[in-house]
Amino acid sequence: MPEQTTGASRPTLEAVAARAGVSRATASRVVNGGVGVRAPLVDKVRQAVEELGYVPNHAARTLVTRRSGAVAVIIAEPEFRIFSDPFFEQQVRGISRELTAHDSQLVLLWVEGPGDHDRIARYLGGGHVDGTLAFSLHNDDELPALIARARIPTVFGGRSEAGQRLAVPYVDSDNRGGAREAVRHLVSLGRRHIAHIAGPRDLMAALDRVDGYHDVMMDADPALMSQGDFTEESGARAMAELLDRRPDLDAVFVANDLMASGALRTLRERGVRVPEDVAVVGFDDLASVVRSTDPALTTVHQDIEGTGRLMVKLLMRLLDGTGGPVPASVITPTALVRRASA
Repeated sequence: MPEQTTGASRPTLEAVAARAGVSRATASRVVNGGVGVRAPLVDKVRQAVEELGYVPNHAARTLVTRRSGAVAVIIAEPEFRIFSDPFFEQQVRGISRELTAHDSQLVLLWVEGPGDHDRIARYLGGGHVDGTLAFSLHNDDELPALIARARIPTVFGGRSEAGQRLAVPYVDSDNRGGAREAVRHLVSLGRRHIAHIAGPRDLMAALDRVDGYHDVMMDADPALMSQGDFTEESGARAMAELLDRRPDLDAVFVANDLMASGALRTLRERGVRVPEDVAVVGFDDLASVVRSTDPALTTVHQDIEGTGRLMVKLLMRLLDGTGGPVPASVITPTALVRRASA
């Protein structure tokens, strides 16, 4: 039966040690995740913690472990992009769930403008977090160098030029291979004038998808290429430009699902039948987007939530020094999901 406390008193570590029949130092090692305690004693301490309802004091735990129990998740995008793009929602959900499994807190930071770099640098340098996860890094971004100067364990989501220069481990999807598979599928359908709506030129994921397109369409007319910024509206505009330039196009590979949704809207407004006149393939397989497209979107699936979980697992290996060396990169597979649009 749990030990009774009065007033505002809380069970202490000493009470846990007494209940378990161990020293305070042994109880502290178990509670704070230390090693070197025999399994039977670990079980006794954990049972005492449960019976007493003991909650570790965060400040004291930090002094013992030299860990804050928090991880900064930095998204190199403004707030409106983070909360309007379901890609970020899925990745943060994977990160959050894995951090919870490791009893760590998520601190979300984003970049509205250059002034935010100083704010993030001060925060990271203040010892508030044990490590950093950062993604959507642009090639000219100051964030990678800023994070490196903070000298805290870091894992990046996605390949970036700066990340590779700094030798920071990263987790990414097979963007080039997925794009290649998408375009090969369109070729297999007999489509010959295959366009591409590309993502931002300063994101490696978008550039890799362009490369995958060109791996198949090696002699593609430049007029079949159009530029977007991963938003639905940019996909709609890019599709309109393509139709104006090349009304004979019969397929389009779009670098993400949000832009593909915009492209489908433009095609519908122009009276172009999908897939009879123009076949469409996206990239991401975002459930919330795919459910709303008409016809249902054929797209390249990447495990976005799983990528977030993998980032955390690599970071924990860096923090704990267990599980062997951390790889320089982990590339997760992609797969084409065939639906009605192609």
